[in-house]
Amino acid sequence: MARPRPKVVTLTDEAAARMTEIMSGADENFIGVKIGVKNGGCAGMEYTMDYATEAGALDEVVEENGIKVLIDPKAILFLIGTEIDFVTEKLSQRFVFKNPNQTDACGCGESVTIIPQKADA
Repeated sequence: MARPRPKVVTLTDEAAARMTEIMSGADENFIGVKIGVKNGGCAGMEYTMDYATEAGALDEVVEENGIKVLIDPKAILFLIGTEIDFVTEKLSQRFVFKNPNQTDACGCGESVTIIPQKADA
């Protein structure tokens, strides 16, 4: 019997609650949140979050705390083991990616350096 595959990402209760709140106030009916990474910023890569209207054929789909998270197939190896949280601080609120594959971040926190997992991990 094969062991269950671990989820690529997990959401904290706070992140799921905030995503639910944001999506319930949207003008369109979205199926979930699409997560990815792109090249950019001073540290090399940036996380992306968008509304998802449909799942792509190769998207990884994770259901977590009532939220459907679709992960861009090009981002999977960069995101394995990531926890997404939503934090409220004195002057800001934001989603935070706690990624074990992240090796560095820029001073402003908008871009990161991520080393992808090996495909056989």
